[in-house]
Amino acid sequence: MTITANGLAEIKALAGQDLGHTGWLEIGQERVNTFADATDDHQWIHVDAERAKDGPFGGPIAHGYLTLALVIPLFNELLEIRGVKMGVNYGLDKVRFPAPVKVGARIRLAGRVAEVEDVPGDGVQTHMDFTVEIDGEPKPACVARAIYRHYA
Repeated sequence: MTITANGLAEIKALAGQDLGHTGWLEIGQERVNTFADATDDHQWIHVDAERAKDGPFGGPIAHGYLTLALVIPLFNELLEIRGVKMGVNYGLDKVRFPAPVKVGARIRLAGRVAEVEDVPGDGVQTHMDFTVEIDGEPKPACVARAIYRHYA
């Protein structure tokens, strides 16, 4: 279920709130290959399924940065922000990739609004804690704190 915040006051009211989980998203080889083409990162553990069978993960895995990039569309399932002129990705405080995402695995995003603070220019800055979970795996694929700014 998507949470909607309308305007800066409602964004501020989200501080400390758990946003829940998204639906599951399967990571296929075609997505991994497309990301490899877009980033020019064709390391065999991502794109060579035959060679990857004998590699450390028993098959091809998604790029860590692909997993991180998928936070953006998955986050849209958790929170919709309305009533602002503009929102921007301000950066990341910390990112870790504790476990690989094997091709064919399903991932989902869990989110929490860690804090919200005012910023100059009639805006707010949100610190979001994200965890990308892998279906059936004990460790997450990615743990990150992202920072976004929204302006009225």
